[in-house]
Amino acid sequence: MTVPVSQPRAFEFFEAPENLSRITPPWLSFRIATQGPVRMRKGARIDYHIRWLGLKLKWRTLITEYEPPRYFVDEQIEGPYRFWRHEHTIEPDPSGAIIGDRVEYALPLGWLGRLVHRLLVRRQLEAIFRYRRRAIGRILGIR
Repeated sequence: MTVPVSQPRAFEFFEAPENLSRITPPWLSFRIATQGPVRMRKGARIDYHIRWLGLKLKWRTLITEYEPPRYFVDEQIEGPYRFWRHEHTIEPDPSGAIIGDRVEYALPLGWLGRLVHRLLVRRQLEAIFRYRRRAIGRILGIR
């Protein structure tokens, strides 16, 4: 999506972990569990709690790549997925900045995980990213 703010300003927004709760659907009850301010950098670990289907889940990510103001990558090191890698890209554009997300993931539990993905998880992830897009648009000025 394109937002009407500069690449550095968009990057600044996304690298602030406290903004995650602003762009995450309320039904996930997302909150940062890491104590104190989190300094975004390669090697930073961030703990979160979410609620999924009534279950409280702990999620820990590690920032594995960090190149301001172009991109950063967070990977799950503890949480509900067998594998989770989320690449955040921010490219300059004459009208502002182009924000991109690329998520690679796999669920645990073999065939059961694949079934749950087909029945539930895929649709929920799509809903989460639709919500994010609308929230980012409101916050960063898209009308």
